[in-house]
Amino acid sequence: MKKKLGVLAATTAAALLLAGCAGGAPADESGNDITLWLMGGDTPDTLRDYLKTEYADATGGTLTIEEQGWGDAIAKLTTALPDAENTPDVVEIGNTWSPTFTNVGAFSDITDMVDELGGDDLLPSFVEVGTVDGANYALPYYFGSRYVFYRKDLWAAAGKQVPTTLTEFNETAASLRTDGQSGFYIGGEDWRNAISWVFANDGELAKKDGDEWVSTLSDDNTIAGLEQFQALFQNASNAPVTEADSTPWVNINNNETTGAPEAATIIAPGWAHWSIGDVTPDPDDATKTVATWNDEVFGVFPLPAVDGGAAPVFAGGSNIAISAKSKNQDASRELLKIIFSAEYQQMLGENGLGPANLEHASSLGDDQFAEALIESAKNSKLTPAAPGWAAVEGSGLLEEFFGKVAGGGDIASLAAEYDEKIGALLN
Repeated sequence: MKKKLGVLAATTAAALLLAGCAGGAPADESGNDITLWLMGGDTPDTLRDYLKTEYADATGGTLTIEEQGWGDAIAKLTTALPDAENTPDVVEIGNTWSPTFTNVGAFSDITDMVDELGGDDLLPSFVEVGTVDGANYALPYYFGSRYVFYRKDLWAAAGKQVPTTLTEFNETAASLRTDGQSGFYIGGEDWRNAISWVFANDGELAKKDGDEWVSTLSDDNTIAGLEQFQALFQNASNAPVTEADSTPWVNINNNETTGAPEAATIIAPGWAHWSIGDVTPDPDDATKTVATWNDEVFGVFPLPAVDGGAAPVFAGGSNIAISAKSKNQDASRELLKIIFSAEYQQMLGENGLGPANLEHASSLGDDQFAEALIESAKNSKLTPAAPGWAAVEGSGLLEEFFGKVAGGGDIASLAAEYDEKIGALLN
C-alpha cells in the first residue's frame, strides 16, 4: 500500500470500528449474493471475470465487484464495515492498514481456514499483519516487492558493474550523478523506499515493548540506516526534498524534451517495468505514450544488502478479509476458497502480481523481472503491526521526518523528536 491516507479517516477508524464491530456478524446466512471490494485497478478484468464465473458455479449466487480508490478507501471502510446493511462482504485492504482494522474486530476470524487456503506457504509477513493474539483475520492477496531498475548504457559508459553490497550501491549511485541527472532518483519524503536502508541495517520504525508499541527511530541500527539514506539522497539524487510517492520510472526513461534520462537508477515495485523503456506515441491514443522495454538499455537487480545478497525491502501489496458484519459468512468463505485456489494463484502470477501462496511464485515466469521480484520478496518486510499504524501513515509525520533527514537535518535530534510524535499514535 503506497497511497496517502486522509489523516482524519485514519485517526478515527479505530474508534468508529470498535464501536460498530464489537458485536460480531449477524446470523443471517440466507443469501449467496455477495459484494467484493477491490482497491484500485491492480486486479485485471480477466481475473475479476474468473472470480464471478467460478463463484456463480460454486454457489449459484452473484458476485458483485466494486472498485474503490486508494485515496478515500480508509474513509469508506470506516463507514461501511460497521454497517451490516451496507458492508462489503469481502474486502481487499492495503497490507499496512491491516493491523488497524484487525485489532478492533472489523474482520471475521478465519483461523480454521488457513491450512486449507495455503498454510505455511502463504507470504509470512502479510500473514503476520493480519493476525491478532494468534488468530487470523486477514490473509495476503498479492505482493509487489521493490527492486532496482538501472540504465545499462549509462552504467557501462561510466565503467560501473552491478554492486554486491549496499555501500557499493550508494557509491556507484553517487558517482553517476550530474547536474542534470540523478545517479539514483528518490524523493526526500519517499519513506516507503527509504526504509529499505533502515531495514538493511537491522533497524525498525517501531517495536512492541511489553503490551505497548514504541517508536524506534532513535535505535542505533535505525540511525545507521538513516545516515546511509541521508548520504545517498544528498550525493546521488536531484529529486526535491519535498517529493514523497512519485513515478520515478518517468525519470529513468528518455526525457521527451531533452532526449536524456533524468536518472541512471531508481527503485520501484516490480510492476513498474511495464512503464519503463523506449517511449513512443500510443497507436490507439495520440495523447498518450507507451514504453517498450529494451534489454540493451535497461536492466534490473535486487537492492543489495549490507553484506551481500538481497536487502529486506518494503513489500507493497494487499491483504484480503471477510467483514465481521457480513450477513453472508459462509458464501464469503467460498469466495476465499476460489481466491486461494491453485488456478487463481497462478493467474495472479501470470498477470505480474506476486501470488499470496509462494508455492505458485513460479507463475511469475523466469525472466529477469520475475527473478528480481522473487529474490527481493524473500526477505521483504512490512511496516509495524501496531494498531495505530494507519493513523501514523495518515498523519504525514513519516514524510516530514524523512524529508528533514534528506535535507541534512541532525538525525539524532530529529529521531528523538519524531519518536515522541509517532509513539503517541501507535497504540
